[in-house]
Amino acid sequence: GSVAAFARAAPKVRVIKVVAKKFVYLPNEIHVKQGETVMLHFTAPEVPMGFSLPDFSVRTDIMPGNVAILRLTPDKTGTFTFLCDVFCGTGHEDMNGTLVVS
Repeated sequence: GSVAAFARAAPKVRVIKVVAKKFVYLPNEIHVKQGETVMLHFTAPEVPMGFSLPDFSVRTDIMPGNVAILRLTPDKTGTFTFLCDVFCGTGHEDMNGTLVVS
């Protein structure tokens, strides 16, 4: 009984799927709430990519054929830039997106 009650009481973690393609993240704008735990599930259909969110000191490698999972619980509000930190070809320097935390 107590395990089931705990499972019901635990907040659901929202999964956000992100595709890293040459040279864009889809979606390139992600909206979350401060204190909300989300699981970012990354795929890269073409070449190895990276994801870096410096304002929250998180990053991961994204390899074709695999799902990279990053757990994030933002502790501050604002608009933050994320970017590809693995060279993925010409256009790499413009590959970024925005995390909006409200």
